[in-house]
Amino acid sequence: MPKLLTTAFSTAALTAGLLLGAPAAGAQAAAYPTSSFDVTYGNTYTRGTITWYNRQVVVSGEHKSVSATSCRGTTAFGVDSQNHDVAVNFSDHGVCGASAKFSFPVTFYQAGVGVVRICLDNGAEHPPVAYLKCARYGRP
Repeated sequence: MPKLLTTAFSTAALTAGLLLGAPAAGAQAAAYPTSSFDVTYGNTYTRGTITWYNRQVVVSGEHKSVSATSCRGTTAFGVDSQNHDVAVNFSDHGVCGASAKFSFPVTFYQAGVGVVRICLDNGAEHPPVAYLKCARYGRP
């Protein structure tokens, strides 16, 4: 096949493949469910949303500390149906005397996790981390 004809055929096949794989015009992906959370301890807090995926949640929000000597961070646990912690992750940085936005995933290596426990912690960069107050949130 001449080179020009081969190139034209390849381009047409690629375009057809892209169009066949594309969603229909006007179709939108279904929105993932979300839950709001608010864990307040004295004048400090962690607040935000949990976005639920199949085997992962994304915890996004803001945590606040009112004292330069009392830092705060956020930790999230995935909890299974037997009430066991099966996954954990935490905000990258605690805050001291300020507030900060955060977003982090918690990945589950099993299906069926329908509860996330969100904890306001002492913002420690190294264990042991002290959990000041926690609350449980179920998948909507």
